[in-house]
Amino acid sequence: MEFLMKICLLLFLCSLISYLLNKVFQKRNQCCYMVDYECYKASDDRKLDTEACVKVVLRNKNLGLDQYRFLLKTIVSSGLGEETYGPRNVLEGREESPTENDAHSEMDEVMFDTLDKLFARTGVSPSDIDILVVDVSLFSPSPSLTSRIINRYKMRENIKSFSLSGMGCSASMVAVDLVQRLFMTYKNQFAIVVSTESISTHWYCGKEKSMMLSNCLFRSGGASILLTNKRDFEDRAMFKLKCAVRTNIGYDDEAYGCCIQVEDEQGYQGFLLTKSLTKAAAKAFTGNLRILLPKVLPVTELLRYAISTVGRKLITGQPSGAKAMCFNFNLKSGIEHFCLHPGGRAIIDGLGMSLGLSEYDLEPTRMALYRFGNTSAGGLWYVLSYMEAKKRLKKGNEG
Repeated sequence: MEFLMKICLLLFLCSLISYLLNKVFQKRNQCCYMVDYECYKASDDRKLDTEACVKVVLRNKNLGLDQYRFLLKTIVSSGLGEETYGPRNVLEGREESPTENDAHSEMDEVMFDTLDKLFARTGVSPSDIDILVVDVSLFSPSPSLTSRIINRYKMRENIKSFSLSGMGCSASMVAVDLVQRLFMTYKNQFAIVVSTESISTHWYCGKEKSMMLSNCLFRSGGASILLTNKRDFEDRAMFKLKCAVRTNIGYDDEAYGCCIQVEDEQGYQGFLLTKSLTKAAAKAFTGNLRILLPKVLPVTELLRYAISTVGRKLITGQPSGAKAMCFNFNLKSGIEHFCLHPGGRAIIDGLGMSLGLSEYDLEPTRMALYRFGNTSAGGLWYVLSYMEAKKRLKKGNEG
């Protein structure tokens, strides 16, 4: 009996050690490195400066004096500069009658230009790619854009391809999260993420103010990103993904309808941006922070926040001076760089204020908006590119 007990105990210990070792190696293999990326820069003949914008506005015969005033005020306060890029059909005066070829041409320019440069610079061949993810919210043709890329570069027959649509400005991060999860299952893989947006066939030609906002903010752009979970590329990689958090608030009716593609009363199709957009963004952002902050902030900062929260409850009802003793999170204690979405000046201002960020922290986002406009899912990569160009990023930094 005693011998049997020893055998059982030995088997249990072996199983426990095997389980722990498996977890350790599984954790070790769950890495996601960003090898390189390439942002799209259009040719100068596609620049949408003030003069070009005026021509586009004056062509719209549906607008009255009230709409002209609104557009002038919005354009002046948008935060966009003189060198953003627009679709060719809009610059050519064909915004009311776009074709399927306009949409394909716009996508081809972004996808193939960035991929050609990315493959050439990294030395990675298209035939080495195991996973391909393309995210474009407003254009989902058949054959798919992933098939278009696979055909152009003659990629392998066993490549795993995914086309994401309808996910708006968050699509690029959703695509990276998808790749990271695939890396947990498939080892020694190369993945490409292509993030862009179709503007050419979605230029609003009506007179509804809440739908004209998209014309003032959104511009052509995009990026291609090369990711891998190969340990051999750890030293070559630009970044390592530490953690990814995603909160979906599509269940909320107000959030669901805050940014939606509709037709106005005259039948013009466009993108409706409602006043509840900032509220929905704040709700999703708060949900992400609840999960993210415990993973990235030091224990001392979490303890300080917990103590200040308890103190806030104890001194409720005391004079405002006492409430001033209570602090919010100091994000800079665990995060060195903030790569925020360049959605518009109001969004950047709001995020900066709520997160307690300085103008230095917000400068990359403001400059990406000024130079390229809101390029939807591709916007974050322009912010990152600005940080890199200004040599802000150092080895070992977290952001």
